[in-house]
Amino acid sequence: MFNLEKVDFANLSPYELPIWRRGLIKVLLKFKNIWKDDKSFLTVYYLLRMGKKMHWNNPQSFTEKLTWLKVNNRKPIYTEMVDKYLAKKLVKNKIGEEYVIRTYGVWNSFDEIDFSGLPNQFVIKTTHGGGSTGVVVCKDKKNFNIDTARNKINKSLAMDLYTTNREWPYKNVERRIIVEEYIEDGNGRQDDYKIFCFNGKVQFLKIVFDNETGHHANFYDRNWELQNFFESDILPDDKVNIPRPLNFDKMIEIAEKLSRDLPFLRVDLYNLDGKIYFGEMTFYPARGMDFYSPQNADKYIGELLLL
Repeated sequence: MFNLEKVDFANLSPYELPIWRRGLIKVLLKFKNIWKDDKSFLTVYYLLRMGKKMHWNNPQSFTEKLTWLKVNNRKPIYTEMVDKYLAKKLVKNKIGEEYVIRTYGVWNSFDEIDFSGLPNQFVIKTTHGGGSTGVVVCKDKKNFNIDTARNKINKSLAMDLYTTNREWPYKNVERRIIVEEYIEDGNGRQDDYKIFCFNGKVQFLKIVFDNETGHHANFYDRNWELQNFFESDILPDDKVNIPRPLNFDKMIEIAEKLSRDLPFLRVDLYNLDGKIYFGEMTFYPARGMDFYSPQNADKYIGELLLL
């Protein structure tokens, strides 16, 4: 059905945004508060970041369609889904409490946290933080630098993903701090499966990993076949053997329950020694403007998303 260019995985190099476009993006973001109209802001942002025009009337590629959804698909429930505290309640009701990582507490400010009452290992998160920007991991409380953690968390609390990237679901998230249980498998790993769901159906997933050759991310379809596309800043490694989880069908079932009736949702799940945990839900991976290779991959993925 799709005709992707053949890629030599052994001879790849990361894509880097031209300096002049990076400079213009910095200028745009510096004056982001001046732009009151999301559509016009995203038109300029898309052009500078992606290097091509945004087609609002007939979006075709994956990045175009995600950008279109930022403006044209807004429901109050999305705010709860991206809130790292409220999302746990939604997930508990939809798929069961056994998939939800334990929360030790929720606070409005860092200095309210009672560290004496926390276990030796834990994870601090801001409820609205994107990616790893608002995450601090403590594996040993004796060696935990509270001042460093405070600086990172407070910096995250000051971030505004809506204004910066026009990611509407974050606009009304109450900025708070949660501390949750630290989880890992018997080998000290946290295998994170980022599952891409299109119109309520799992099409593929991304697994990020480190090996002796560096930091990589492979894409697999729902049949666990390695895909011939990738994100241009995190290269794949087709030589690594990542086994299909024994309960992978259950992971697909969970992801499709959480993404039901939605045009697009990425559901992040952990699978640790066969135990599945919910991670988070994302509407716009990499602000909805990631770079995919080969050249026609963005359009290929876009064909999976029906608006």
